[in-house]
Amino acid sequence: MDKFDRIYALHNVLSHYRQPVPLTKIMSELECAKATAKRIIEHMRLYLDAPISYDRERNGYYYDLAAGHPFELPGIWFNTSELHALLTAQVLLERVDPGLYSEQLAPLRHKIKTILENAGEKDDESSRRIRILALAKRQFNNHIFRQVASAALKRKQLHIQYNGRGDGETSERDISPQRLVHYRDNWYLDAWCHSKNDYRTFAVERITQARTLSKRAKAISEQDLDGYFSSAFGIFSGTAKHTAILHFIPKRARWVAEEEWHPEQQSRWLDNGDYELRIPYGNPSELIMDILKYGADVEVVSPASLRNEVKRRIESMRAIYC
Repeated sequence: MDKFDRIYALHNVLSHYRQPVPLTKIMSELECAKATAKRIIEHMRLYLDAPISYDRERNGYYYDLAAGHPFELPGIWFNTSELHALLTAQVLLERVDPGLYSEQLAPLRHKIKTILENAGEKDDESSRRIRILALAKRQFNNHIFRQVASAALKRKQLHIQYNGRGDGETSERDISPQRLVHYRDNWYLDAWCHSKNDYRTFAVERITQARTLSKRAKAISEQDLDGYFSSAFGIFSGTAKHTAILHFIPKRARWVAEEEWHPEQQSRWLDNGDYELRIPYGNPSELIMDILKYGADVEVVSPASLRNEVKRRIESMRAIYC
């Protein structure tokens, strides 16, 4: 435990104990010798203006809060492990969308860097040791993203121009943003579409124009949102209508058994060593792509409609290469 961690720990001890804290207790909490504990107490008094007093009768240290206001460490104060967690989060944000958050996070990053350096940590070294790879990430307009995020947070309707990837057609509609979803390295917007009078999921990079309206967004409960957007597999899932039963061979099962494909999935090991996975789904498109990537290591047992569609895709692929 370094000096900053010990200051943090001592502050917690003095803040949470109702009675004066004996030096032996402080030494135990700070994991240090008597001389070090006294140096930390003196450091807090001199440099942090901590109102630490000593009660001779009860043989302990306490915060002397004469004005009745609790003492807090100045500015942003974290222990080293918390700083590393924040630094990791900062690197993650920069890797997800470089520049998108940099302006807002610059003051916080500067403070984190200063405290880390004072604690003997190198910010640049920590950043180099964290690597995040984004695969199949699609580019989007930062300005539109900010408008979409702002509307979702402020609970305002949006008028958007949307270019569908499947048909290539552009449509205009008013929507009530419900929540932004970061899924497989891309951003999506779950919303209520007033034009279709139904739920829709929009890929943010396909929104070509966005204008915030003065109207309040339609209020939808978390339960209803989860019932539609989270009950089935995939981002464009809708409500779950079927359950896919997949059997993975033992070699592949060792990996799949540790994965979560869906919060409501069911699984079991079969007598022959295969691994059975049951997945609720609505639109099968995304599920089929995930099934195909496992090749001969997985078999679709049911339903027949899903099995037949996977079979048709395999035969189409075979026709290309044979």
